[in-house]
Amino acid sequence: MSLVPYLPPDQRRLLSRFWESASGYWRGRAAWRAWVLIAMMVATVLLQLWTQYRLNFWNRDFFNAIGRKDGTELWRQAWLFVPLAAASIFLVIVSVWVRMTTQRQWRQWLSSHLYDFWLCGGRYRRLRFMLGEHQTPEYRIAEDAKVATDVPVDLVVGLLSSVLNAITFIGVLWSVGGSLVLKVFGQHVSIPGYLVLAVVAYSVLVTAAMMFIGRHLMRVLGESKRAEADLRAIGAHLRESGEGSALPDERQDGRQVIGGALAKVIAQWRALCWQLMRMTLVSQTNLLLTPVIGLLLCMPKYLVGLMSLGEVVQAAAAFTIVQAAFNWITDSYARLAEWRSSANRVASLLLALDQVDQSEEPADPEMAEGNTSGAKAQFGRLAQD
Repeated sequence: MSLVPYLPPDQRRLLSRFWESASGYWRGRAAWRAWVLIAMMVATVLLQLWTQYRLNFWNRDFFNAIGRKDGTELWRQAWLFVPLAAASIFLVIVSVWVRMTTQRQWRQWLSSHLYDFWLCGGRYRRLRFMLGEHQTPEYRIAEDAKVATDVPVDLVVGLLSSVLNAITFIGVLWSVGGSLVLKVFGQHVSIPGYLVLAVVAYSVLVTAAMMFIGRHLMRVLGESKRAEADLRAIGAHLRESGEGSALPDERQDGRQVIGGALAKVIAQWRALCWQLMRMTLVSQTNLLLTPVIGLLLCMPKYLVGLMSLGEVVQAAAAFTIVQAAFNWITDSYARLAEWRSSANRVASLLLALDQVDQSEEPADPEMAEGNTSGAKAQFGRLAQD
């Protein structure tokens, strides 16, 4: 078989090839199940938003009762908390079921498609003649296909929730916080919606810091996955070569090769560790500072009696929710990088299999028929498992 000329695909081609196959789950006669799950997911997000909105106002009423030392109102608010907490817990459980069911079914569909494409027609035998990034195809189907279908569902649900939370609780911040009047050079300056302006500025600062620190994350993740794949490929090659028939010097050479591959894996792991440590510094600092900043911004109005204790707590909680919504990109940056790396690896396998179909195969009907029937039998056993 002649080698097919190979040019490394760019990012656009890889993503286009991945979605060409992966989007098949959302089309066809059985796609209605996927869209039912999507509708349930959206409904759950909306109900969670409503529950969170009600809990935000419950915080205001509860702490206002504490400020007034009103025992009767405190007990009433305590009883109101029970159904709100129960609804919140129930919706979170339903959300986990809907999300993981969607991920499981999408992964099952994509993995079956990849196994069929890889095994049928003897492609798995001819793949080794193709150039490109297609080592350890079994791992790409088993692991990378899992990541490539799990992460998009999490990211889309998180994005939808973040957008709705930001819109809803910006309104809360604007109405509760109102305007802040400052005395500057003897003049009174009014800042309308100062809590909204503050949360936007703070979120931009945190996002910029995370993007700057994590700018190399996608490259590091891709190199780490590539090193892991090379290590598995070398190990599989040594096993298949047969230890019993290998000469001592050949075993020693094999040990040196796999040792070098392991050293690359450890080096990439170390680089990934340092990258994640720097990003954790930003995310953890933000997690600790956000509620404190929200409270401090309310103190000027609280100390002069323009905000009640309940409104301070309500505004601080809304500030935290809005800031978390704005920081969806930073919170999801690592997962987005992981998804792109896995999707690229699945796409590289698909492109290599495309080359198999485009390459010239010597006419051998008996071998082709045997490869096809064997692949279909193997695919059938995998499907049953």
